[in-house]
Amino acid sequence: MSFQVRLALLISLALSELEAVELTCKLLEKSDLYGIHKDGDVVIGGLFIINFRVSVPDVSFKTKPESIPRLEDVIRRHIKCKDYHYYLFRGTAVFFHSSFRWLQTMIFTIEEINKDRELLPNITLGYSIYDNCGKVPQAVRAAVSVLNGVDDHFDDHGCTGSRPISAIVGDPTSTTSIVAARLAGVFNIPMVSYFATCPCLSNKLEFPTFFRTIPSDTFQAKAMAKLVQHFGWTWVGSIASEDDYGQYAVQAFNDQIERSGACLAFSEAIPKINSEQKVLQIVDTIKKSSARVIVLFAGEVDAIPLAKEVVRQNLTDRQWLASEAWSTGTLLATKENLPSFGGTIGFAIHKGEIPGLKEFLLKVHPSSAPGHTLIKRFWEELFGCSFYSLDNTTSSTISEPACTGQEDLEETNNVYSDVSELRASYNVYKAVDAIAHALHNLLACETRQGPFVDKSCANISSFEPWQLLHYLRNVKFTNRFGEQVYFDENGDPVPSYDIMNWQMNADGSVKIVTIGIFDGSLAPGQELSIKEGTIIWSGGQLEVPDSVCSGSCQPGTRKATQKGQPVCCFDCLQCADGEVSNQTDSVQCLKCPIDYWSNQGRDQCVLKEVEFLSFEGTLGIILASVALIGACITICVFAIFLHYRNTPIVRANNMELSFLLLGSLVLCFLCSLFYIGRPSLWSCVLRHTVFGVSFALCISCILGKTIVVLMAFSATLPNNNMMKYFGPLQQAASVLACTILQVIICVIWLITSPPFPTKNTEHQKAKVILECNVGSVAAFCCVLGYIGLLASVSFVLAFLARKLPDNFNEAKFITFSMLIFCAVWITFIPAYISSPGKYTVAVEVFAILSSSFGLIACNFAPKCYVILLRPEENTKKHLMGRGRSKQ
Repeated sequence: MSFQVRLALLISLALSELEAVELTCKLLEKSDLYGIHKDGDVVIGGLFIINFRVSVPDVSFKTKPESIPRLEDVIRRHIKCKDYHYYLFRGTAVFFHSSFRWLQTMIFTIEEINKDRELLPNITLGYSIYDNCGKVPQAVRAAVSVLNGVDDHFDDHGCTGSRPISAIVGDPTSTTSIVAARLAGVFNIPMVSYFATCPCLSNKLEFPTFFRTIPSDTFQAKAMAKLVQHFGWTWVGSIASEDDYGQYAVQAFNDQIERSGACLAFSEAIPKINSEQKVLQIVDTIKKSSARVIVLFAGEVDAIPLAKEVVRQNLTDRQWLASEAWSTGTLLATKENLPSFGGTIGFAIHKGEIPGLKEFLLKVHPSSAPGHTLIKRFWEELFGCSFYSLDNTTSSTISEPACTGQEDLEETNNVYSDVSELRASYNVYKAVDAIAHALHNLLACETRQGPFVDKSCANISSFEPWQLLHYLRNVKFTNRFGEQVYFDENGDPVPSYDIMNWQMNADGSVKIVTIGIFDGSLAPGQELSIKEGTIIWSGGQLEVPDSVCSGSCQPGTRKATQKGQPVCCFDCLQCADGEVSNQTDSVQCLKCPIDYWSNQGRDQCVLKEVEFLSFEGTLGIILASVALIGACITICVFAIFLHYRNTPIVRANNMELSFLLLGSLVLCFLCSLFYIGRPSLWSCVLRHTVFGVSFALCISCILGKTIVVLMAFSATLPNNNMMKYFGPLQQAASVLACTILQVIICVIWLITSPPFPTKNTEHQKAKVILECNVGSVAAFCCVLGYIGLLASVSFVLAFLARKLPDNFNEAKFITFSMLIFCAVWITFIPAYISSPGKYTVAVEVFAILSSSFGLIACNFAPKCYVILLRPEENTKKHLMGRGRSKQ
């Protein structure tokens, strides 16, 4: 509790004690509390802010007081509303016309109830209404006056004073309501506020007798956060008055905004005591911030210094969100403020219409309530005249004509008589109506069926405030305007707001237009209803302004929070390969399924490109064509050798093995076709086994021919009969034996772990490579190793026999063929490993074709050349003669 509140309570309680010990009834001199009173069977108190400013004593304890005044003098001289003649707030009069209309609405409602013979038959309601000046010390005194009857109404026979207060309508502000509600709670007097919204007042442990007809700021904070979320604003600033209303409201809003995923750019407080330096600092914060939306929780008067400075600095590119305390306020909604505050969107109390109120307001006249100075002050301020002669100090600065009482209210165009926007006034009406219906229920209690001890009822002529409190807690009725009125367990009504928008009239003035509603009784997600097409935004623009710390991350990217910044400030990073985000502002990227890959925009998964060496592809066509050409060439050579099988050159070069070698080479060429096309189980099995067997057969034939050459040379030596052991049958058996060994290896391979088709997604992430998995790597290495072993042995033997004397040296050509064969397969290994995708298979096919062409070229090209182009050399005489000449 602030020091001023403590001081005010101390003074008020001390005054009560002082009066209590007086032996005789002693009236204070003319009380400086402004009020209006009327007696009745049941008296209802009222607290309103009519004057803005109040002077308070200097309690800084930094200087010695001039004298110690009497307590009564302190109350009169130092804690009082300043005379409006001397106090202007930057051109705005201190008299609050709209609040005076609220006061008159209370009187109007009470008089209506008194005329209703059904609601409270034979019961007359009275009232005792005070102006608390909107300051805590004066508010405390006004509350004490309402509770204790500190006024000049006494009977003729003693110090009985006025009737006790049964209930209070008020207080209008949260801070003063807290003080008044604590005092009222001590006496169990129910208090129904029409404008105090602090969430703290919903605490029934601290404020058991407090009710209100305006929603708590807890609901307004939720509604404001919903509004921010609705328009996609994630970066907002908040400003609040430095009082209970502002601080509780902005804290609730800040909590709600963080839960919704938005962030606060800044949060500032407007001091209650006007500080130009603090206001300048707040405006500077607004200018420096990138937030374009600012929420302001403050009373109309508290917001004026900030508004003035914003307008002075011509700050026009901010979208203001107004709390209900100033969203419809006439002090701020002026033509001068429109450039900076035009387009403001705010929440307002639900509007109602009260028939007959305007006529009642226009009947107010100083002569209708003699002795009530508040009405006279209203009259003086409205018409700029005075009922009293002014002292010398005043007359030296202000000169006003005398009030005649003939002035006409109907000729004025003032907020007081404007009943087109009855919001707080309607809440006052409902507050009084709720108290009246609680009294009606109290009056209607039937004997022995009451809610109190022994089922007793309260006596309407002498009931206690706590008894009325019981009925007020349970009151529930539908008023004559069709609205249901009741209070929840916290004393709060059903939250309902109108959503307002400040727009420009044709004459440049401000018109406040209803653009939507917020109904807290509806299901979550349906509370907010806005007609967006009717909104005029700040600066007169028609499109929703942006207010974000960082722009939205588009699909294909993810949010990465900036270090040390709120979550709303982030960078947008593109999703990695194979990951996508298909929503705006994704916080993470999702991995695509194994057969899918991210598209170029990284916003959706698409089927991976399937890659294999296809017959339809250019590379596949070329390799298949080369393989077929090689097979055809081999068949042609086979045909040539078959046709010329009886010629010396064919017969001299082991005709049987030559035919077998040509057959195996055809298989070698054709086995490469199994590597082309979509891999299947059969193609995977055949490509490796046919390759292994055909090349084993081919190299076995070459090895057999090499051995025959060596044996034939050895047979020419004396006493050497080795050739008889290498006849055609033995040669075929040796080739068959070498080949069968490879067949055995392949059979074991197929039985234990055969090759199978697989999808390779690791080698290239963006593609699915269809390939054949060899199954058993060891078996595959055995197949290749066995071929390499045969080739190595054949190469060594041929190399040793390369210089044997012969007109057509078979060993020399075998050496060249083996040299090419080994070179191809040695270079194949690194090329195979480094080739991506389908090119891996292409390299293997190329190696098969290259080695096959090497074998047929080296072994058969020279012979075909002689057979076809040099037939004269294809004679036994020529071969033998050449051999002799060399010797």
